[in-house]
Amino acid sequence: MSSTAPSHSWYSISVTVAPDAAEAIEYAFNSLEALGTEINHLRKKNAESVTVVGYFNELPDEERVQDELHYALTAYGFTEETAMQVVRDKIEDTDWLAEWKKHWKPSDVGTFVIAPPWSDVDRPDKIVIRIEPNMAFGTGTHETTQLCLQAIEKYYQPGDSFLDVGTGTGVLAIAAAKLNCKSQISNSKFLAIDTDVDSVSIAKENAVLNLVDQSIDFEIGTLDATTPTFDFVCANLTLDVILPILPALVERRNKTLVMSGILADQKTEIIDALAELQITLTEITRAGEWIRVVC
Repeated sequence: MSSTAPSHSWYSISVTVAPDAAEAIEYAFNSLEALGTEINHLRKKNAESVTVVGYFNELPDEERVQDELHYALTAYGFTEETAMQVVRDKIEDTDWLAEWKKHWKPSDVGTFVIAPPWSDVDRPDKIVIRIEPNMAFGTGTHETTQLCLQAIEKYYQPGDSFLDVGTGTGVLAIAAAKLNCKSQISNSKFLAIDTDVDSVSIAKENAVLNLVDQSIDFEIGTLDATTPTFDFVCANLTLDVILPILPALVERRNKTLVMSGILADQKTEIIDALAELQITLTEITRAGEWIRVVC
């Protein structure tokens, strides 16, 4: 950036917590729609605390921040006292963005490699998915994204139609579309939907980046009576979002339904909800605090 370029003010929220609570704070920042997050890794190996930083265009309302931190910490089994310190700052330049991007390296998830656009990846044995890291989740590093990608590799059959509910950065729909490309199949229907306008815009850009933009339709919204059925339906959402649309998710899938974004201690809730719909589970897989449910 030249010295004459206009400056831009950014904002950060820094939360100091015990190391094992860092993921809960990242989850809260994602819910607050942070542009990015980072963890202070300049700590000693056995340090008693770490600082998790979320970056924003504008600072979220203080009450909303407290609500999201409370929810995330509780969901992960911590109390509010786990957050030792919360600091808000204004940042006058964009150096943080360049520094944050440096920390994101290609991530292997089974047959896939999730990589930022600027990284050099020579892996002819893998399917490389390029994702611009505009959001905290959806870059392949979070357990729920990895669980869904593993399910796509295991259960998705090239040629099947694919519905991605809550697409975020589009990584799941892109993964399935690239599996089709590898099998030289081009007539499958792919639909990625999200209620967030910015997410759909980001997902479209990532589809272009991966040369599958002509294969995937993107829509702003959620499931409704006009949504067609698909062979493979994937929903990487939190349980409070999944439960109200669970009947629609079940109705829209012809073969396979994959759900993640569900905490391990919510396992009974999702099993009971599926039982009411007379759905038999074929698999529950756990990674960290999260589970994946495959019907």
